[in-house]
Amino acid sequence: MTYSADYFRALVGGQARGLGPGLQRLGLQLLSTPYGWAAALRNWLYTKRWKRSYRVAVPVVSVGNLTLGGTGKTPCVEYVARFYRREGLRVAILSRGYGSVGGRNDEALVLEENLPDVPHLQGPDRVVLARTAIEELESEVLILDDGFQHRRLRRDLDLVLVDATNPWGHGHLFPRGLLREPPRSLRRAGAILLTRCDQVDEAALRSLRETVQNVAPNVAIVETTHRPVEMINSERLTALLNELCRGPVAAFCGIGNPDAFRKTLQNLGASLEAFRAFPDHHDYTRVDVESLRAWAGQQAKDCVIVTTQKDLVKLRLAKVGGRPLWALQICLHVEVGQAALDRKLQEVLRAGS
Repeated sequence: MTYSADYFRALVGGQARGLGPGLQRLGLQLLSTPYGWAAALRNWLYTKRWKRSYRVAVPVVSVGNLTLGGTGKTPCVEYVARFYRREGLRVAILSRGYGSVGGRNDEALVLEENLPDVPHLQGPDRVVLARTAIEELESEVLILDDGFQHRRLRRDLDLVLVDATNPWGHGHLFPRGLLREPPRSLRRAGAILLTRCDQVDEAALRSLRETVQNVAPNVAIVETTHRPVEMINSERLTALLNELCRGPVAAFCGIGNPDAFRKTLQNLGASLEAFRAFPDHHDYTRVDVESLRAWAGQQAKDCVIVTTQKDLVKLRLAKVGGRPLWALQICLHVEVGQAALDRKLQEVLRAGS
């Protein structure tokens, strides 16, 4: 049985109620057991070095998470790349390229726009990509995007992101929940970054921090937010964020955590009149574009149409429904733990020297 993205989120999150969804959750729970065994066995084999991991000649920093879907890895990858570029180092980003259809995926397109001097290599064998980056591009630091579960390429630092709005993937391993592996795996991390800390109240954030400290007591914890900096369009024009407060707003996205995008807009003071969510990494078809044009055309004439940068780089549209299309440009901002994070990133360089 297959589920739409919206229904799957409602199912594992408990919003879908009744006998049918209850039985479906039971079935998914049964499937989670062998998934968990397989994940545990794979990690054990790597820990015991019965499965081989490969070290390369330059430092490798992994940015990953425990859950499926959007914890905000792309702004974190950009943050780390900019850190090492400020150090004057040649940086390359390596990724699997999940969600790409006949070319670069949305994360790669965003990173290429925001980091034009940082090459991004995509492919299934990241050991080969690493060697290519070193030998052909003379890269001095490699960033492994979505790499926490990819243990075949040895890394010098694991940065693991935990989304404060849904830290434990509804409390279950996939497919019953969104966890790729149990929370105790955080002990492998070099630093744990709590993301979207501004979207939960202080009590929830304090409870999350205590839980993470109990699970991984010897790992540094950093609190971060995803801070919108401006609006951009497909022609690289920019607009101030306060444009979102001057009238009604209609928004759409195809990301792993659409509710986080919705909350970001609301926190900016936007009067959100309409909202559409597509599946994560959605590949927009002509039918989708025509549907968006009709939907946008139904909004008030002074309505601002806004999406995420990941969606804009795929659509490449200046207007929808006769209205300008804008995207929020998001950057990672460290709220608590800046010194600890900088120290971890610098230690990578000292270890490799």
